[in-house]
Amino acid sequence: QVQLVESGGGLVQPGGSLRLSCAASGSRLSSQNWGWYRQFPGKQRELVAFISSFGTTTYADSVKGRFTISRSNAQRTLYLQMNSLKPEDTAVYYCNYPGSLASWGQGTQVTVSS
Repeated sequence: QVQLVESGGGLVQPGGSLRLSCAASGSRLSSQNWGWYRQFPGKQRELVAFISSFGTTTYADSVKGRFTISRSNAQRTLYLQMNSLKPEDTAVYYCNYPGSLASWGQGTQVTVSS
């Protein structure tokens, strides 16, 4: 069983930055493929950033060039650096393992508003 705990969200003005963190505990290997998802009200979660076990990264077109995903296997932590934030980035952000989903954490709310 694995537990995922997201943190780092908050209220930020357009153009601002936030850094999200996801701490994993439990039996999953720290080197697995990992990703950040977000969910808009009334919508399904969507994968916005992915990092493979080898460190290869991919991004949704909507965040490419603005978001950066990284990981610390030793600390079992996933990060998402979000720059140049836009109001349309407002959502609840979650981490999980694409293709091998674990139970979802509580997520962290990101609100971009002036």
